Amino acid sequence: MATGEDWLYRPVLAGCCRVESLFDGSLTLADVADLNEALDVRDENERRGREWAARRRD
Repeated sequence: MATGEDWLYRPVLAGCCRVESLFDGSLTLADVADLNEALDVRDENERRGREWAARRRD
C-alpha cells in the first residue's frame, strides 16, 4: 500500500533531484508535484511511443 512516500521520492529515484533537496527546503511540495506531473507526461509519451512502434512492426 502506498503511503505517499512513493510520490515524494519518485523524482529522486528518477534522478530529477537529490533527496537532500526534499529536506533542506530547496524544493517545495508544489515543486515535487510539478516534477511528478512531468514524470507522468514522460511515462505516457514513452508508452505511446512503444505502442506506435509495435503497430509499425505489425
